[in-house]
Amino acid sequence: MRALIVDDEVRVRKAVRLLVDWESHGIRDIEEAGGGNEAIDFIKATPPQLIIMDMMMESGHGLELMTWVREHAGNVKFIVVSGHDDFEFVRSTVRHGGIDYILKPIDPEAINAAVAKAVSQWREEEQGRLDMQHKSIRLNEFKPVYGEKLLSSLIDDPGSAEASLRRLREEGVIPADITSARLLLCQIDAGDAILQQRFGYNSELLHFALINICNEFLLPGRMGIAFRHWGAPLEILLLLWERPEQAFEQVEQINRGLHHTLQRRLHFGLGQTGSLPASLHRQYSEALAVLRRRNLLEPDRFIHTEVPEAPATASGKLSLSFAKVQEDWKLAVMSSDPAQMTAAAERWIDELCRSGKVTPELLAIWRNDILSFQTRLVREAFGEQAEAMLKGGSLDESDTPAPAGLANVLPNPDSYTFSRYVWRDWSLQVIEQTAKLLSRQPAKEKHTMADIVQYVEQHYQADLSLQEIAAQFYVSREYVSRKFKQEFGINFSDYLSQYRIDKAKLLMANPNLKLHEIGEMVGFRDVKYFSKVFKKLTGESPRDFRGR
Repeated sequence: MRALIVDDEVRVRKAVRLLVDWESHGIRDIEEAGGGNEAIDFIKATPPQLIIMDMMMESGHGLELMTWVREHAGNVKFIVVSGHDDFEFVRSTVRHGGIDYILKPIDPEAINAAVAKAVSQWREEEQGRLDMQHKSIRLNEFKPVYGEKLLSSLIDDPGSAEASLRRLREEGVIPADITSARLLLCQIDAGDAILQQRFGYNSELLHFALINICNEFLLPGRMGIAFRHWGAPLEILLLLWERPEQAFEQVEQINRGLHHTLQRRLHFGLGQTGSLPASLHRQYSEALAVLRRRNLLEPDRFIHTEVPEAPATASGKLSLSFAKVQEDWKLAVMSSDPAQMTAAAERWIDELCRSGKVTPELLAIWRNDILSFQTRLVREAFGEQAEAMLKGGSLDESDTPAPAGLANVLPNPDSYTFSRYVWRDWSLQVIEQTAKLLSRQPAKEKHTMADIVQYVEQHYQADLSLQEIAAQFYVSREYVSRKFKQEFGINFSDYLSQYRIDKAKLLMANPNLKLHEIGEMVGFRDVKYFSKVFKKLTGESPRDFRGR
């Protein structure tokens, strides 16, 4: 096993090293970090199984480190060693799954007991995870007493809801005399590493366990039923028909049961009681809105009943919209300065957290605006080639590949745990990758224009057009026109005409060639038009030029 000691005081780190009997606990590797930020970098590179950490550190507060560990390294156990006898610190440690909170000066027996407990828990969970992975459980062996698809159709298919309700009543799933009910929605956090590991990353088994626990509280008293929502793979629905006005208390009991069994509490959104089945589609929308607008800065609140006011879109009403920081981001991208890019990524998340309310809905709006910002800048720079570059393609065979797209690393707005560091790091990645993409523009443009000029010189006899050139090089007509003007000071048609006339002058030295033949050889099919262009560019007709 590997342990990490995190404290900004060297003497404390040395004390922990000396006081813990590492060998008796089976811990071979002991590393150190001087703060939370350094610890995160270490965990990313070489994850430990145990962290012994301080709370108050200059570089990365202990609370911030605990939040990050819970979201990204949930199987890691941690012990807090602090000089602050603060109830809120203790409460936060317990909430984040900490093993113990030990006050300085460190008591050898206390810290060794805490390490023993942490090691024991880690090994027990690891063994449970391995056992689960080796079990081949076929879900079709379980015969549920209710039809989940029928129950889901009550919400998703209003046209067949009455027929589905009749069948559910006939099968005894819903009592025949029930005419109203209350719908509750629970979303599973796909990023909960500990919960996923416990079930061997088997989503079917996870659903089965969660639904069974919920139904242990609902089915015995015929209070309602929990079932999987087949229209959404990460949702469990609860339909309460007995005392629906007490749904809050019933969900609290269910959450206590979930915590007792799985050491987890889930977030529930509650719709308003209504008639069966007509109101269920509306209730589902209400419950979903409640969850999407819950405040992620209040992690201890798990039951959500009121639908908060919807945030305005990025059209101008948001108290903090991406439009307000967009110019800063653009300057950071154009500068390619690491310090400026980091500052831009940190500024928006700092302001967002200071607002006091961060919702999944708001984060989704920000995420979409950030991705649109990146796409827009790259499209402005590279035109039709932008899509390939954003997906990880290269400009041509000689170029090194462009940075890969971001679709596989998008942060999840619906995650149970909100981590400002995840969103900050992701936004910094967007800025850095966009800057890297745009830095390739000047060299590519020069390369493309050189190829276009070469193509013109090789095919000037043909009936060339701006559209044909653009299609040949997979760029727009506007791009070719604009770049020709910038590079050569004249537009494309004038450049082509001048090149053809220059070639015609050389051919006129041959007395055996007639003027109409020369015109055709340099790309003019009409001898009159050839003469007109020749005179315009040279000041004299082809015949006069030849007679000199």
